Amino acid sequence: MVAYDQVFEMDLTFFRKEASFEVDIELIDPDIEFFEIEINYQVCDDKLCIFRSEVFEFVLDTNFVKPGISLDAHSLEKSQEMYLDLGNRHYLDNETPESQTSHWTIFFLGLLGGFLALLTPCVLPMIPLTISYFLNSSQGSSNGTFNGLLYGFFIILVYLLLSLPFHLFDTLNPEALNSLATSVVLNLVFFGVFIVFALSFFGLFNLTLPRQWIRRTDKLSSMGNVVGIFFMALTLAIVSFSCTGPLLGSLLAGSITSETGAIQLTYGMLGFGLALGLPFAFFAIFPGAIKWLPSSGGWMTSIKVTLGFLELALALKFLSNADLVAHWGILKREVFIAIWLFIAIGLMLYLFGIFQSRGFRFKKLSAGRLIFGFIALLFCGYLLNDFFSKQNTLRFLSGFPPPEFYSINKVENQCPLNLPCFKDYQQGLQFAKAEQRPILLDFTGWACINCRKMEENVWAHPDVFTLLQKYVIISLYVDDRKKLPLLDQFNFQYQNGNIRKINAIGKKWSAFQYVNFGTASQPFYIQLSPDQELLNTPIQYVNRPTFQSWLERGFEEYQKQDSPYQSPFLVQ
Repeated sequence: MVAYDQVFEMDLTFFRKEASFEVDIELIDPDIEFFEIEINYQVCDDKLCIFRSEVFEFVLDTNFVKPGISLDAHSLEKSQEMYLDLGNRHYLDNETPESQTSHWTIFFLGLLGGFLALLTPCVLPMIPLTISYFLNSSQGSSNGTFNGLLYGFFIILVYLLLSLPFHLFDTLNPEALNSLATSVVLNLVFFGVFIVFALSFFGLFNLTLPRQWIRRTDKLSSMGNVVGIFFMALTLAIVSFSCTGPLLGSLLAGSITSETGAIQLTYGMLGFGLALGLPFAFFAIFPGAIKWLPSSGGWMTSIKVTLGFLELALALKFLSNADLVAHWGILKREVFIAIWLFIAIGLMLYLFGIFQSRGFRFKKLSAGRLIFGFIALLFCGYLLNDFFSKQNTLRFLSGFPPPEFYSINKVENQCPLNLPCFKDYQQGLQFAKAEQRPILLDFTGWACINCRKMEENVWAHPDVFTLLQKYVIISLYVDDRKKLPLLDQFNFQYQNGNIRKINAIGKKWSAFQYVNFGTASQPFYIQLSPDQELLNTPIQYVNRPTFQSWLERGFEEYQKQDSPYQSPFLVQ
């Protein structure tokens, strides 16, 4: 039965004496004889609630079990080909050097986003009002200070909790976030959402969450205890969504399109919440410092409009991701940079006052607008220079524009830096055996920002470029949505029994990476001999000296195997 509960002030589902549940179960492994189900529940009366957890065992009756998905002979054969007989597997047991795009990097980006949100008209005016409320409504200044500190803590907690559901994806399927992040549909959705965010920052409309959410949390915030303070923090998050939503969207999109997306999102949300919560805690301890806060004014509108231009630039990145992954060819590198140039010019003209935003007019330029206007002008020149240079001059932006070989000018060798490479493992392996050269196995992605950074900033260094020519490079794109030929499509069964339809190039290499190397992150580099023996510990996104020494050590290990390969380049 469903009834209204006066304690929780909501409709709850109750069961009396007995309960009946039904669930459909798909049997993947036909040899399973029984399974267990854990049920967590609580029993309540008018005085207390008792929480219980029970495990029930069910024995399968094969007469009533419907057959699950089975693998045909073709799928079994293709699945077996996915597994490599690797030598020196102890290298996989060693700790892989961590990506130098550390979690603290995304934390500080979240912190920056939070500080930007503080300067918007949705948040800044709330600080003195909230602190005054705590100090005036509490008995004693110490109690008001404590409540202000608690309020700041709950703001951090609210934003931290927003990242927790994404950890479920990583737990259920390590490849889930990667597949989600490189989805053409998702990137197109992000493109549309960021356009909407930009228009809201331009003042065309205000983004708001459902009003019933605001009324509900505002009502709960009046309880006056710790729970009430928590709902006050939640109310702030909901009310300020029109300004914080686009910044949170940028953080969310940037995190889940990276490796280890869930944990990076948690760090980013922690930074964002910390930036929003700290001022409330600080002014609760030092209420006299509130007079230091800048007064509201048109400068906050300027910040919002500037953020609108940044949202437009980010929107284009997600359209580019979809274009790269689907191979549409509509947003080549030159087209992308040209659109960014027009956006930068628009921002520059706005900051210099050539055109002004709706609802806010100013008579003279402030020093801040002049400074940022000149920065926008320099950025325009930075982008424009790339059109007249024969070399990549946008290394600072590596990972955002499409790769150099994704160009209007037809490039036959679509490999980084025009290096010879293979995009199929077996083809590359056969070439390495014929040439007796070591293999650099490069798990990469079309929409992978760190992959482009490695290729354009690390691989392009003359010393590293020379070393790379010693290897047979096999670049496997795990987000390539191009369909496999029908004869190459199959159902792949993981060791845990899950079955995945392998019908696209990226799905094949994504599964190939995970079952052989136990990871779903990119970039991910492995050194192999032609006999498929590991030469070194795998490595991820690192700086140039680390990557260079890693290549040298792997090649030296290969030479110890009495290889007949004689390189025209000598390791110094």
